[in-house]
Amino acid sequence: MQSNEEIVKFLGEGAYGFVNLVKFTKGDGSSFQAAVKNSYAEDFDSLQKELQILCELKGYPRIVQCFGESLEEGLSAYGNIVYKLLLEYACEGSLRSFMDNYSDRKLPETMIRDFTRMILEGLVCIHGHGYVHCDLKPDNLLVFPSRDSSSYELKISDFGNSLEVGEIPHYWGVRFPFVGTRIYMPPESLIDGVAEKTLDLWSLGCLVLEMYTGEIPWLGLDIDDLASRLLYDEAPEIPECVPCDAREFIEKCFSRKPEERGSASELLSHRFLPREEDEKMEKLKLRIRRASKKSEDVSEKKPLKSKIVPSKAPYFKKV
Repeated sequence: MQSNEEIVKFLGEGAYGFVNLVKFTKGDGSSFQAAVKNSYAEDFDSLQKELQILCELKGYPRIVQCFGESLEEGLSAYGNIVYKLLLEYACEGSLRSFMDNYSDRKLPETMIRDFTRMILEGLVCIHGHGYVHCDLKPDNLLVFPSRDSSSYELKISDFGNSLEVGEIPHYWGVRFPFVGTRIYMPPESLIDGVAEKTLDLWSLGCLVLEMYTGEIPWLGLDIDDLASRLLYDEAPEIPECVPCDAREFIEKCFSRKPEERGSASELLSHRFLPREEDEKMEKLKLRIRRASKKSEDVSEKKPLKSKIVPSKAPYFKKV
């Protein structure tokens, strides 16, 4: 990309590198901002694979979008070669930082349901292309303002750990028997490390629970204690404050038999989630309320003049 680059700020770092917000100015004077993921040579293959997956998923609204079809090469502040992946910038940050803006990190009920639906829509896309994300967690979900700026949209990001369905990661082993971040992993991850679509659904259950409680699943457990709980078919506890339909949804995601979790597309029809028809009705009600409010405002500002028209005498037809 032929343009001048200006680092605006540091956004964060992870297992495969660091991310900066960068302003790119083109030769014609136009500019845009991008979140630039930087990885060193030892992590080139992972970043290249992430780019490949993002290019396959380009255009899907629940997947973070990348710019370009190849990695860029540059130098770090210390003169080391880095490879760069340009991504759309989420000004609201990750879901984890977004939750910090709310009391006790608990999100509003309607927002939880909307976000859950959006994640599932993204999973339908990912699974439909033969991939398992393998690392669904608040850090890897990005929050964007919606087009009307009255709500938010969620997109799935960070495909560095993603695998093809049935694949086993090279790092899986007895000492670390987890495919992704361990507190979001299902029991079967401990057994053989095979990436199946149902793995992401267990992680989704953890996410929904965390959005309700504000607490990280399995908080305080070390790796051995967590492995022991999972091997005994335990799941994170669902408190009584969680609504009945949400509890049913989470329990479905936490099914001990992976096949009983269903699929992402099947979960989209669960009664916990708002249906498209319901959303359209809510938007219609909102438009009606806004129209009614405008009507009230007009009547307060300028009273209507009434004109009295004398009524005509009734006319009866002779039979």
